[in-house]
Amino acid sequence: MRFMMIVKGTKDSEAGVKPSEELFAAMMRYNEELAKAGVLLAADGLQSSASGIRISYPEPGGKPKVIDGPFTEAKELIAGYTLIEVKSREEAIEWAMRMPDPHGFGEGEIELRQVFETPELTQDPQMLINDAALRDQMEQLKKS
Repeated sequence: MRFMMIVKGTKDSEAGVKPSEELFAAMMRYNEELAKAGVLLAADGLQSSASGIRISYPEPGGKPKVIDGPFTEAKELIAGYTLIEVKSREEAIEWAMRMPDPHGFGEGEIELRQVFETPELTQDPQMLINDAALRDQMEQLKKS
């Protein structure tokens, strides 16, 4: 089971305020723990929404619309994420509870969301074969 820990944005993250050296070191130690446990798939901070771009679909079948950042409502924005693969929802919660306050100052908020696996979305045998082949191709590209 894959889960994404979504670190919510704050006014500071949207203003481009970097984490303190202490917080950065704590996050690195946490990511090292995840890696040593074999559950870490990815972990990154995101630049503020000022450099972001949204693509919206204002009408069914219509042309997509490009909207440049910054975007309002910092609490609705994402400042970073950690992607893990674990055996259960409970294990994902345990790992999320161990993450240091991602912004410090008691302002951190993490949203934990399970990632859909392809068989949950389709039972079409050809689509499942295509998905497996794509994942294999991605693994081969990582190795080269």
